[in-house]
Amino acid sequence: MLVPCCVTSHEVVRGLMESHDEDVTEEGINYVAMRNLFVREAREAMHVKVEKKTRTVHVRESWSEFRKKMNPDSLTHPPEFIVKPRGQTVWEGKTLKLHCTVAGWPKPRIACCDFFDTAQYCVSALNVKGEYSSVATVVVKNGFCSEHGVTFETTIIDKFEVAFGSEGETLSLGCTVIIYPTVKKYQPEVVWYRDSVPLKPSKWVHTHWSGERATLTLIHLNKEDEGMYTMRVNTKSGFDTYSAYVFVRDADLEVEGVPVAPLDVRCHDANKDYVVVTWKQPAVEGSSAILGYYIDRCEVGTHHWAQCNESPVKYARFPVTGLVEGRSYVFRVRALNKAGVSRPSRVSEPVVAMDPSDRARLRGEKHTTVLLTQCNKVNHLGVVPGEPTDVVVTEATKSYVVLAWKPPGQRGHEGVMYYIEKCISGTDTWQRVNTGMPVKSPRFALFDLAEGKSYSFRVRCCNSAGVGEASVSTGEITVGDKLDLPSAPGNPVAIRNTDTSVVVSWGASKDVKHLVGYYIECSEVGTDAWVPCNNKPVKKTRFVCHGLTTGTNYVFRVKAVNAAGYSQSSPNSDAVVVQAAICECPHTLPGKPTGVTLLEAAKDYMVLAWTAPAKNGGADIRGYFVDYRTVKGDVVGKWHEMNHQALTTASYKAENLKENVFYQFQVRAMNMAGVSKASLASAVLECKEWTITVPGAPVGLHVLEVRDTSVVVLWESPAFNGRTAVNGYYLDIKEASAGEKGWKAVHEKVNKLKYMKVTGLKAGASYVFRVRAQNLAGVGKPSAVLGPILAQTRPGTKEIYVDVDDDGVISMIFECSEMSEGSEFIWSKNYKAMTDTSRLTIVTEGGKSRAIFNSPSMEDLGTFSCMVTNTDGISSSYTLTEEGLKRLLDISHDHKFPVIPFKNEMAMELLEKGRVRFWTQVEKYLGFSISFCFQKYTMNFNQSTGIIEMFMDSLEVTDEGTFTFNLVDGKAKGTTSLVLIGDGKTSNAIFTSLLMSCPHFVEYLGFTVTEECNVLLKCKVRKVAVSFCTAVNIELDRCILSVNSLALINLCVAHSSIRDAKIAASERVKSGVTGEQLWLKINEPTEKDKGKYTMDIFDGKDGVKRVFDLSGKGEFDIYVLAHSCLSCLDRARVVGGLPDVVAIQEGKSLNLTGNVWGEPAPEVCWIKNDRELVSDERYKLKFEHGKFASITIATVTTADSGKYALVVKNKYGTEAGEFTVSVYNPDDEENKEGKKACRPENAKAHFSFNITVFHSEKTFDLLNQVLPEVYV
Repeated sequence: MLVPCCVTSHEVVRGLMESHDEDVTEEGINYVAMRNLFVREAREAMHVKVEKKTRTVHVRESWSEFRKKMNPDSLTHPPEFIVKPRGQTVWEGKTLKLHCTVAGWPKPRIACCDFFDTAQYCVSALNVKGEYSSVATVVVKNGFCSEHGVTFETTIIDKFEVAFGSEGETLSLGCTVIIYPTVKKYQPEVVWYRDSVPLKPSKWVHTHWSGERATLTLIHLNKEDEGMYTMRVNTKSGFDTYSAYVFVRDADLEVEGVPVAPLDVRCHDANKDYVVVTWKQPAVEGSSAILGYYIDRCEVGTHHWAQCNESPVKYARFPVTGLVEGRSYVFRVRALNKAGVSRPSRVSEPVVAMDPSDRARLRGEKHTTVLLTQCNKVNHLGVVPGEPTDVVVTEATKSYVVLAWKPPGQRGHEGVMYYIEKCISGTDTWQRVNTGMPVKSPRFALFDLAEGKSYSFRVRCCNSAGVGEASVSTGEITVGDKLDLPSAPGNPVAIRNTDTSVVVSWGASKDVKHLVGYYIECSEVGTDAWVPCNNKPVKKTRFVCHGLTTGTNYVFRVKAVNAAGYSQSSPNSDAVVVQAAICECPHTLPGKPTGVTLLEAAKDYMVLAWTAPAKNGGADIRGYFVDYRTVKGDVVGKWHEMNHQALTTASYKAENLKENVFYQFQVRAMNMAGVSKASLASAVLECKEWTITVPGAPVGLHVLEVRDTSVVVLWESPAFNGRTAVNGYYLDIKEASAGEKGWKAVHEKVNKLKYMKVTGLKAGASYVFRVRAQNLAGVGKPSAVLGPILAQTRPGTKEIYVDVDDDGVISMIFECSEMSEGSEFIWSKNYKAMTDTSRLTIVTEGGKSRAIFNSPSMEDLGTFSCMVTNTDGISSSYTLTEEGLKRLLDISHDHKFPVIPFKNEMAMELLEKGRVRFWTQVEKYLGFSISFCFQKYTMNFNQSTGIIEMFMDSLEVTDEGTFTFNLVDGKAKGTTSLVLIGDGKTSNAIFTSLLMSCPHFVEYLGFTVTEECNVLLKCKVRKVAVSFCTAVNIELDRCILSVNSLALINLCVAHSSIRDAKIAASERVKSGVTGEQLWLKINEPTEKDKGKYTMDIFDGKDGVKRVFDLSGKGEFDIYVLAHSCLSCLDRARVVGGLPDVVAIQEGKSLNLTGNVWGEPAPEVCWIKNDRELVSDERYKLKFEHGKFASITIATVTTADSGKYALVVKNKYGTEAGEFTVSVYNPDDEENKEGKKACRPENAKAHFSFNITVFHSEKTFDLLNQVLPEVYV
């Protein structure tokens, strides 16, 4: 390490000529020596000769002679090196100081040129009389030499980890150091650093080296102790280092909500009675913003703290006045908010209130030689000082203003003091500020000024001879803060690091002055609690946040701070899960970018482009970093970082370059796992103006929506447009295996968009693409080749589809089943980021994202695409056209205002005894409710058939009017009406005619038992055809059924007969009696089964007859019925497994399994006594494989007896399998008397008729009627 004795910039040197007056009159060692010399000469002259003169003459003569002695022509001379700097040779890592002695008057300034380790060091001494330089050569040898042929190897073990401590605690850091080989009495040098600054032992810092272990102990931690700690072990053969960060948390608050203590209190610009105190704002302001700070001072040697300011100051810099010259002071700062005052900060280093020149003399910092000439001995006592010069405002806030000036040239031989005066703008009245006591320092702080008002200031000097003339006014100065708050930092980017840490980087605040640093805060996702990651501001734009919880999702934000206060917080970073970036993380570092090329060049900038890495590490590339170095011949410089904020595109404009200088560039890619290795360096590029007229090559080529026969290619505009703007692009394609001659244009006309969908690809083939830009001057060079791209649809790929819900809301839906951690759905329109968020609302749940149209209109026409990040290019698009939008709007209207469709409009028919039936039929039943606009009639709704009917006992004239059915299904409505209105005079005739024209029963079918014990059935009809009935013999213990195909005999016409065909029982045709029903079943009906089926019940004289027509006409066509059966093949039903009756002993367990069928698989439920059962500890209900439904009742009791049913349901129908459970107790059963086998006199016989057609083991009921009771 090289440490020059004095370092300054050439800009300061160039300013020396402008400030030579200060050099002549500054109070330094030279002035003190000259002052003492003249005072001594004056005293000697007083002893030799005493003359009586008036005060005026004496002063005048003394001043003229003093000016003569101080004539610059006789005193000033150019600088010269009394001792020149000498050349040195030093080993790398050692400290080197170069010393020299310079003489000259006025006091020369020393400047060292910039250097790079091994070099010639030029030291220049300058004053108003000239400049003199001296050169020393320094040679730094690389590496360390072997000591007597021994090469030491250093190994550091038992390393200290990232440490956390709290204020007031003691913390120790240590490592074990192994040096091989072991040399007797040889010990390495161990040096500790904090933030690259060597630590010196003090009462706060203790170091120890035991020969094997190095230990650093920090006593009474404070936030100033936070930082990166490094242990360096130096040996004769080299050095080794190890570093880890130490975090210092704030101590527990005594009062809830108060701010934490400020930090890093320092003293600057100390004078005889004045010092400037600065500090840094804390990371946590508390429950409210900090209102200001209190500064306390304490004289060294005492324990009394005095508050320096009555009202809190907002600015983190405060001038403390009223100090006693020669005394030492320490300072501390406290912060204030609405909740109270914080704990005091750590005290500052002691500072002595004294003249800066005396302090410099005591420290011996100035290595200058003062040459004095012999002067005449004249008495110069009692000189009134002249006016100060260069009165300026060095600091201005709304709390105070600080003035500074230069002492006067005419000052006599005694010290001078100063009075400060102020004048309010717009007046001519000057007021003295420090009326009580003049100040000794050439600086002064003014308080109690009105904020926003303008003032002028001037200074007067005084000594024992009197008060001098006023200085030149400063001009009007407006009281207010001159230092602005810093701007908010750029967007932070959080990258995984370890299981407990995350790397956060951000963009630096722009146009910020006197930046103190940045504070980083973190918050768990879903909470509003922000916790500081560092308690000491950092100046870099990258920080590792430690102490996080593994697996927790965090977001981060950054705020900047300077003396004026805090900036606004940056936007929140993307959420990141705390996991190790390597091994445990499914993602790895990306590969190297390739093909770094030059797109455009000008006098001071160059535009670069490159190709994204072939492997992204399993996560999307989040950005790029560009490095550069200069090249001069065969000599190359060091790599430097160009951008601190990650680039989002594969191109970059490198600015602030030098014309005609050669550069090289390299690029590194970044994903959520970290930053990749650097790409190969670009060719050597010269920064000079281009004169090309055609545009440059497009950049950023990439593909989306890769399918078997199509792909979407996207690109970005070229960085260089040429002489005119780009007006279009051409896309070229070729198979990857083809040569350069295989390129062909995808389109003939110029494409003004920056994307294109390429169709007609061969599935399984690989293609490459390139794009050329065009302007008015012509077509530019093609872009870098993109590909090869394999034309193959990814397995499981889904497309965007449009959905209209029941409320008429139109949305686009995209699903992805391959979401990885950190994956997000990104929607865009026409492949551009959507800036107008008022058009769409994005809702994402799991692997499904829905883009909802807020107000669909013609503005929404275009191509909408969605891609999923952190996947292998999963994406899809949907093009919304004008026709498609109209169709969706129609569907949306139907869903918003739905209509229930009718299969048949309302109709009317007359029934037996003049009853009237009004009926209608809807297309399908959707669960709607039905309301009628009349209530005095009988109404019915059959949900299975959709038939709605109303019955009137008779039709009368008073029933004229409109009959209406209103149907409501949620928002859907349906209405059908029937109008029955006459002309007033003939309405009764109309209804009578209607009544008489319809056949109906006047008297219903009835029966009587004759004396011969026969059953006589009879009814009265009007205008109806009646058929004969077949014979049925009814006996007490059995009945005989015969079914014949007989001819119809009409009572009104002659009877005709056709062939009789008695139905014989077979496997295909079966008949029987079930309870009150007589039934006939026909399996797999054929053409031969057509005809009219008749059932006759005959008692010998009269009988009852029922006829059903299966002749092939009307809705009961046998094939129609068969087709209806086929349409019900997938209807949910219970196909077996359940008994009709289960008798089980109390205390046993019951388990029943029913076999069900249905496509789609039906929903099942169990019902007991019309109440649905729920699976619990008593009833175990299961449904397995979509076929087997089981119920288990453990330890049945008599309460479990009842009617049970297994109900199955799907969209084709519902069916229930019923059974009865009877639980009995054998101990409680009593002997029951047998029932007598006799029939009571009032015994009744019940008959019913049911004809059923079977097809493929499916049953369709044709007729189900119950006959009246027959008494025998």
